[in-house]
Amino acid sequence: MDMKKKYCQAFTLMEMLVVLVLMTLLAGLVGPKLFQKVGSSKIKVAKTQIELISSGLDTYRLDVGSYPTTDQGLAALRKAPEGVKNWDGPYLSKNIPVDPWGSPYHYMRPGKEEAYALFTLGQDGEEGGEGENQDIGNF
Repeated sequence: MDMKKKYCQAFTLMEMLVVLVLMTLLAGLVGPKLFQKVGSSKIKVAKTQIELISSGLDTYRLDVGSYPTTDQGLAALRKAPEGVKNWDGPYLSKNIPVDPWGSPYHYMRPGKEEAYALFTLGQDGEEGGEGENQDIGNF
């Protein structure tokens, strides 16, 4: 067996270190940009889910004549509340989703300026904030 040929086919320690340094630099540059995209994607998902739930609430109102009360909550879109006539649901094909940060959506009737308020408090779970911590919905 030719030892010289076998030696030439292997990587040297220096070559491996250069590749590791380049990969680390690349990860340092690209990583933060990817994490920003994850945050903005969660905000878009929350807005889309709120629109979907709002559509179900509007259909509920058309059938029943009013939006669910705060006590009935969003569960009224999946199961008929006691004493409600003309309920023709379920108004959502799947269970009520949680927001992208794992918390349930907040629903109140009446809202401050709308017939109802449907919103999430964002990643921090507190009112106000920016970026992923912003409140999303109609108030």
